[in-house]
Order: sequence, then structure tokens, then C-alpha cells
Amino acid sequence: MNKDIQTALFLNQKRFIEREFSKEKDLEDLMFGNAKSIFGKNSILIEAKKRIDHKTLGGTIPDAFLFDLKSPENPEFYLVEVELSSHPFYDHIFKQITKFFAFFKNPESQGQLITKLYDIIRTDKTLLKEFKSLVGHEEVYKYIKDTVENSQNILLILDKDMPELPEIVKTYTDTWGKIVKLTLLKEYCCNSESIISLTPEFESLESVENTPDDDKANPYTEEYHLEGVSPEIKEVYSIIQKSLFEQIKDIKYNPQRYYISLRNKRNFAFLDIRKKKLRIVAMLEQNKIEERIAHHLVGSLAESVQKFYNGPCAEIIVTDKVNIDEVIKLLVEIQK
Repeated sequence: MNKDIQTALFLNQKRFIEREFSKEKDLEDLMFGNAKSIFGKNSILIEAKKRIDHKTLGGTIPDAFLFDLKSPENPEFYLVEVELSSHPFYDHIFKQITKFFAFFKNPESQGQLITKLYDIIRTDKTLLKEFKSLVGHEEVYKYIKDTVENSQNILLILDKDMPELPEIVKTYTDTWGKIVKLTLLKEYCCNSESIISLTPEFESLESVENTPDDDKANPYTEEYHLEGVSPEIKEVYSIIQKSLFEQIKDIKYNPQRYYISLRNKRNFAFLDIRKKKLRIVAMLEQNKIEERIAHHLVGSLAESVQKFYNGPCAEIIVTDKVNIDEVIKLLVEIQK
């Protein structure tokens, strides 16, 4: 669809017209002004440009830093960049995001940012209180350090689709395909009232797949998911894979952009391999998973995410091979 076509929404006999953004700051203000609605009540969004200098991130600054703490034991960290689709992609957006990739590969720059983030939170009483209310009794500096080092995400927020992005994601699978999450933020106005939309919604970002279920068209591989992963998590993955191949005759591993799906007539689990943890989405009700998993963190998933996976499910977070047998036993059970 032509990105210049204007959209209207109709609610209670009112016509809401899509807002056209001429200034990037207006889209940024929309994000900051509705942060809790957009990212969830258990999120912390820190405006970056007013808080740090250019040297901290190697010569470039994102618009914001985002801590997603809906599961405090499994936090996510994002560099947030807000851009208008009218901006030149290769001359501006591509260069900006590429600098963020370099940051994630530079331990010195990460260390500087961790120290700066801690200083920002420590000296802001409101921010510190909110942070502590979400993470409990965790030591704040260590919590920030562990989160930033183990969670590498770039959230790119646009006002409209950009035609260059699908090809870029397929071409640069190890960076744009793995690290960048894309969402569209829009506002629809009727006099003094407005409706805001986010597509896909934040909770569903890591469930969205743009690659067809076709091996010839799929650029993602098992090696792609294991690149940069710690030896401990590679060992966990290997143990699970070996056991499942031995116990499930027709099991199939299907690598996609954000996960590897496990299939035996149907998809029964999805493996999201991170640097120092393995996130497993198991297709079973959460309470039944909790009855079977006693030694690993079990987390709930939003209704929209469960709908994407086509049924009741919950996540299991594995950080080492200790008690991995209970996870394997569950996976064997639910594939039947």
C-alpha cells in the first residue's frame, strides 16, 4: 500500500484522521507522553539526549533508553531511535543504526553507558524509586550492568513503513535481522481527542515473523541463532536438541528470524536463543507448565502473544544445564 495514503478511524460516530508528522520531535513527544501505555506499566523510558553526551555511545545518541521490566528476572534493554519515514534511509537512518551496532560490540562504550545510566537513576529520586519498586532488592548497578550486557536490542519507531527495510533485514541478518525491532507509531485526531496505535504492539514485537515458511526463501539458520551465544547456553541448546532427536522421531527444527520452532505435526515449542539465556515458549497452559517446571523461571505471555502462537503458552527461562531434564521431559510430553 502507498505510504502516502491517509487513513481514517471511526469511533462513536467520530472520524479520526491520521496525523502527518513534519517534525521528528513531534513523534518523539508522542512516544514520551504515552510511554506507559505504549511500553507497559512495568517499563522505564529514559530520555537520552538531555542526559548524556555524544562520546558515551561513540559519537551518536539514541532518542531514549528503555528498560522492559515486566519480568524483572528476565529484563530487556533497548536503544530507542525515533525516525520519520520522510528521512533518507541510507544517508541517515542506516548510518545511525549502524553506529549502534558498533556500540554493542564495544565493551568500553558499554561500560561507560552502564556507569552513566546508574548515575542518572541514582540521582533521580523518582526514577530510583520506580526502578527499585520493579526490581525489588536487586543491587541497582549490578542489575543495570547485567541487563545491558546480556540484552542487545534496538527499537526503531517510525511513523510509516519504509520500502528499504524488508531487503535490509534479509541482507544483514546478523544485525538488522537479529537486533533491530521495528514498530509504527501513529496518532489519529478528531478535534481535541486522539487515538494512538502501535503496530505491532510492544509486547508482540519479538513474536512477529516476516520470513515465509519456505527453506529457499528463509535466510535464517541454526548457526545464525547461535552466533555470539555463551558456551553455557550453546551446551544447553545442544543437550536439549540431542535429547529431543533421540526421543521424538519426526521432530523438525525450523529457524526463523526471532526463534527456532520445534515441530512434530504441529509447532509445540519455540526457542529464542540469547547471549546468556535460552527462552523457550512452550505450547501449554502456564499453570500446567508450572506444575512440571520447578527449577527454572516460568513467565506469563500477553494474550496477544499467545494468540500469535495459536494457543495457550508460557515462557521458560533457562540459564544453565542444571535440572535441564525437567524441561526436556516437558517438551517431549507436549509434542504428542
